[in-house]
Amino acid sequence: MPYFGGEEPVKELRRALANPNVQGDHLRYRNTVLKVIRVMSQGVDVAGLFSEMVKACATVDVVQKKLVYVFLCSYASLNPELSLLVINTLRKDCQDPNPMVRSLALRNMTNLRLPSLTEYVEQPLMAGLRDRAACVRRVAVLGWAKLHSLQPHADTDAVVVNELYGMLRDSDPVVMVNCLRALEEILKEEGGVAVNRAIAHHLLNRLKECDVWGQCEVLRVLQRYRPQTEDELFDILSLLDPSLLSPNVPVMAATLSLFLSLCCLAMPAVSLAALERAQGPLLAACGSASQEMKFTALCHVQLLLRSLPGLMGEHYKRFFCGYAEPAYIKQRKMQVLVELVNDDNVGFVLDELKGYCTDVSADTAQAAISAIGRIGRSYSDRCLEILTGLLGLKQEHITSVVVQTMRDLVWVCPQCSDSVCEALEGCEDMLLDCQGRQALLWLLGVHGDRISGAPYVLEAFVEQVRSEMAAAVKTELLTAATRVFLCRPAETQDTLGRLLHYCIEEEMDMCVRDQALLYYRLLHCGIEETRWVLQGRRSDPSLGVLIGRPAEPVSQWARSFNTLEPLRQWGAGSGSPPQGAPYHLDPKPSVDLRDPLNPRQDGEETLTGEVELEPLHGGHKERLQVSSALHRSSPPQLQAALQLANIQTMAFTPPHTLPWRVYLYTHTRWESPSPAGGDTHTLVLGELLYTGAPEDKEPREDRPRGGGEPRGGGEPRGGGEPRGGESEEGGVKVTVKQQPRDDEAVKGFLLVLSDALHTFSSESC
Repeated sequence: MPYFGGEEPVKELRRALANPNVQGDHLRYRNTVLKVIRVMSQGVDVAGLFSEMVKACATVDVVQKKLVYVFLCSYASLNPELSLLVINTLRKDCQDPNPMVRSLALRNMTNLRLPSLTEYVEQPLMAGLRDRAACVRRVAVLGWAKLHSLQPHADTDAVVVNELYGMLRDSDPVVMVNCLRALEEILKEEGGVAVNRAIAHHLLNRLKECDVWGQCEVLRVLQRYRPQTEDELFDILSLLDPSLLSPNVPVMAATLSLFLSLCCLAMPAVSLAALERAQGPLLAACGSASQEMKFTALCHVQLLLRSLPGLMGEHYKRFFCGYAEPAYIKQRKMQVLVELVNDDNVGFVLDELKGYCTDVSADTAQAAISAIGRIGRSYSDRCLEILTGLLGLKQEHITSVVVQTMRDLVWVCPQCSDSVCEALEGCEDMLLDCQGRQALLWLLGVHGDRISGAPYVLEAFVEQVRSEMAAAVKTELLTAATRVFLCRPAETQDTLGRLLHYCIEEEMDMCVRDQALLYYRLLHCGIEETRWVLQGRRSDPSLGVLIGRPAEPVSQWARSFNTLEPLRQWGAGSGSPPQGAPYHLDPKPSVDLRDPLNPRQDGEETLTGEVELEPLHGGHKERLQVSSALHRSSPPQLQAALQLANIQTMAFTPPHTLPWRVYLYTHTRWESPSPAGGDTHTLVLGELLYTGAPEDKEPREDRPRGGGEPRGGGEPRGGGEPRGGESEEGGVKVTVKQQPRDDEAVKGFLLVLSDALHTFSSESC
């Protein structure tokens, strides 16, 4: 029969339904009704058969009733006048001796979704709550939730709510769980079900009677209850303890989430013990045949590793990638492997990751290279050996990611600079994407004095600058050429002159032209002034970096456990971010803000001393609770800690100064899921402001001046003092602006910043 056929099939079906001979034969009548449903599923408009199908509902054949109910629920909204006939038929079926017919009638009565018929539905539903059959009570309870969704702004019937609360003690566990779901829907504006001591203990005692999803629902609702005494708390934990080892992963996850909500603040040791007990079911879920279950388990394993970094170190082989696994599973497993690396297994993990670097999937290969780069922050020699060997493969996508990884490694591990400079020789011909060229140019600019062929590589880039499409590559080329000129002027003078002439006279991009004019005028001021702006003081390569990541309190991520939050994407090569953050923080911004506003590159000193720092007005404001000793730390130490989180610093006020300010910036990068979509970048600017606690405040005449100090009659400059609700003591106030506007980018930035500051504060203490 053709899709969206004509009226002839409908006429034939109408004649068949009205034929007394067909109506007298129950089997033929049912088959005719079945033909109507089949034609309806093929797209034919059979709304004209509404009256005949209402008559077909008057039968004792349960199968035929089900078929008719499907039709009536589909076309009731198109025939509101005739729907009253349907209601009458359904109300009559609600009194049928067969409980299956009564439950079907109640279910379809609420599925009509007609607000005008609500008054006819309430009485059968109320009778259904007191029905002898459990299947009818199950349907009636959910029917009240459906009825409420039709009129969400209507006043809640207290009689119905009380009846549902009373039915929480129903003998049927499914009715009990359905009551919880219905009350959650009806009392949504009031916060859902109110769980007191009696309800909580009743639900806990009946937990084993429920099915898997019923147990998950009960455990989720119980998170609202707080035990009154410590003995009661331990009694509840004892009842829940067997569920931590449940073979059903949803039950285990819901139980662990309840454990964390009860214990993460009051008894952190119990929370950590619960996490250790849950590792077995989570490891089993990581080997599930379902890819969705496996991905979810891997995301939650990452959450556990934030508080117990070495929890699954001995099971690292369970996270080796399978050949047939999809790319998103492989990338998530590689992120977990990076977290599990230690002195005992680093060789095995690196050998495994090295094999992934030549995977047929470019995304998997790039994720493996980025993972090796992250391990290189702690085991730089072994990782640099692997990365150097990958450059010899002469594969475009591999070379590009290796160069970017080396740049990031040099950024946080200055002691790797010599090895990286030796490995870069001759790789410029394989860099066809702009990110790889930017990374190479940055390395040439920062370490041009160590790379013998740096001026000649820059000359090749300058000769092709007219065909270069990416403005970011041109600005990076300007910076690199100027910096190499400062250390090797004889070899670079002609190249820099030609580049400046092109960018000033011929370049159409105004950002590139303005940067060229800035460098041109800066060179006119003198070589020493240019060197001070672009090079400054280098960090000490012997300082190294922070190795690993300290354990976080469970309370920082407990609320996101067993939710969709851990499933949000995070790049495999983006450092060590909080797992809930949905955005990448680029390790090197695509727009170069360091020149000349920020003279620090690769870890040089920041602006300090007698510098007037204007406050950042407007934007999103939030207060972070960190150690009050933060403002007494030295700028290089704080700067190095923030760089590990890919947050760059522009300026500081001096230590021990009040109010104390730090100006930050970074780029967030969101990877578009569409095949045609690229990366969306957001520039984020931030200001940290610490106004001081009582013990920090010294006599005004003894305070050092500069860096945003009060002037004149002792009154603070604009924006220096908290206003309104910002006068509370302790903590650091954060003001954030972004371009373009993106609230999720700000949220992700604040998560990463909070994590970095807490880590730095704990290390300093």
